[in-house]
Amino acid sequence: MTDNSLRETKRVVVWDLPTRLFHWFLAFGFMGAYLTSENDQLLYTHVYLGYVFLFLLLFRFIWGVVGSRYARFHAFAYNWPSVSAYLKGLLNGDASRHIGHNPAGSWAIFAILFLGLAISLTGLMVLGGEEQHGILKSIVSYEVGSFAKEVHEIFASLMLLLVFLHVSGVIVESVFHNENLVWSMISGKKETSEKSEGVKVFNLVGAALVIAILVSAVFTFRGYVLETEEDLFRPFVSEPLPTNATWSEECGDCHLAFHPSLLPERSWQKIMADQTSHFDEDLDLDEETVAEILQFLINNSAEKGLTEAANKISRSVAINETPISIAEIKYWKEKHRDIEDVYWKSKEVMSKNNCGACHLDAKDGWFEDSNMRLPKLK
Repeated sequence: MTDNSLRETKRVVVWDLPTRLFHWFLAFGFMGAYLTSENDQLLYTHVYLGYVFLFLLLFRFIWGVVGSRYARFHAFAYNWPSVSAYLKGLLNGDASRHIGHNPAGSWAIFAILFLGLAISLTGLMVLGGEEQHGILKSIVSYEVGSFAKEVHEIFASLMLLLVFLHVSGVIVESVFHNENLVWSMISGKKETSEKSEGVKVFNLVGAALVIAILVSAVFTFRGYVLETEEDLFRPFVSEPLPTNATWSEECGDCHLAFHPSLLPERSWQKIMADQTSHFDEDLDLDEETVAEILQFLINNSAEKGLTEAANKISRSVAINETPISIAEIKYWKEKHRDIEDVYWKSKEVMSKNNCGACHLDAKDGWFEDSNMRLPKLK
C-alpha cells in the first residue's frame, strides 16, 4: 500500500533545473540521432546530435557529484537486494514510495548513462574510421570503424529497449503511487511531507546548459542559413586528396576528372591500355603521358582506401570484375537505387556520370554523404 501520509503535504522542488533539462535533452537527442541514423544525407545532423548526446552524458556525470540532493549518484546508488525488494513490492502491492529515484529506476538510470557512453565511444570510432572525421580520424582504421558501426547499432537498439523499459516503469510507478512522474520531471516538483525541504533549482546552471546547446546548434548549422545557390554549404570539408596536374588537365578537359580512388587498380590499367578507344574516343596520349597518369591512378586507386567511398568500392567489386565505369559498380548501384528517374532525366543531371550535379565535393573526390544535394528541378 502507498503511504497516504505523504499526500497530506506540500509540493516542493525535487528535481533541479539542470537535471530536468538533461533528462529531456538526452531523450530528444537520442531519438533524433536514432531517426537520422539510416539517412546518409542526414549524417551531419546525426553526428551533431551524437556530440550533444556525449556532452550531456559528461555533464550528468559531473552533476551526479556536485548537483542537488536527489541528482547526486549517492542518493540513488541502491544495491540489488533493494531493487529486488522494490520489484517484489510492486507485485505484492506494497512497494514504498520514493521522493527521488526508486531502486529499480536508479538501475535504469545508471544503465542509460553507461550504455550512452558506449554508444558515444563507438560512434566516435565509426566517425573516425569510416568517415575519417572527428578526434579519432587518424587513429582508428576503416576496418575497426566498420566493426564499431555494427556494435554502435547494437548498442543503440539496446538503448531503445532500455528507454522503453524506463518509460514503462515510469507509467507503472505513476499509476501505483497515483502521481504524475512525467509532470514532476517537467515542473521539478513532487508531493512530500512538510518536514522535507526542496532542493535548490540552479537556474544559472540550467540557463548555461541551454545556451551551450543553442550556440553549438547555431555554429554547426550556420552554413545552411548563409549558403547561396552559387555557393552551397558543404557540411564536411576534408583534407585534399592527392592530385596530378597532367591527370587533371587531360582527364578534366572533357568531363569531371574522376579521382583514382573511385576505381580499382586493374580498372585504371584497362582504361589506360585502351586509351585509343576510350568510350569511342581516341585520347591520343603519348606514352610518357600515359605512363605518368597511369602511375598516379595506380598509386591512389580504390584499394588504397583514401576515402570511405574508396573502401566500399574496393570491397564491392568482385575479384573477377574489372569495371571501367563507376556506374557499373555494385556499391554505386546500391547508393543510387532510390534516386527517382526524373532526376536522371533532368537537364540538371542528364547522365549517371555527372556526379557534380548532386555531389558538392565530386571534384575533390571525397563524395561525403552529407555533401550530396539533389538538384532543384525546373
